[in-house]
Amino acid sequence: MRESLILVRPGGLVATGPEVGDMPVEDEIIHWWKDEKGEQHRTILRIESEEPQSANGFPRDGVITVRVANTTGTAAMKLSPDEGLRLSNQILTISKELLNKKRKMWRERD
Repeated sequence: MRESLILVRPGGLVATGPEVGDMPVEDEIIHWWKDEKGEQHRTILRIESEEPQSANGFPRDGVITVRVANTTGTAAMKLSPDEGLRLSNQILTISKELLNKKRKMWRERD
């Protein structure tokens, strides 16, 4: 299957097409699910990174790319390191809250 990629940076479209995405994969989460017909599908969340570089003698941030792919296509968003930290902190906070709520429900159940 040929993937069609859309890379988005805050402020607009960066690039489209299958040629985008040569960055090293840091991690990948594969989520399997069934549709209404009972057919299996998968969605992949992939985290990629690009090393910081020097441009015209000035250091430039590295890039974190969060890519989501499923049977219909692929979309990706490029983040600066600051945006990556902000997103990860939000996900961490929400995850902890959800786990604590579940634990509380178990305690109330017993």
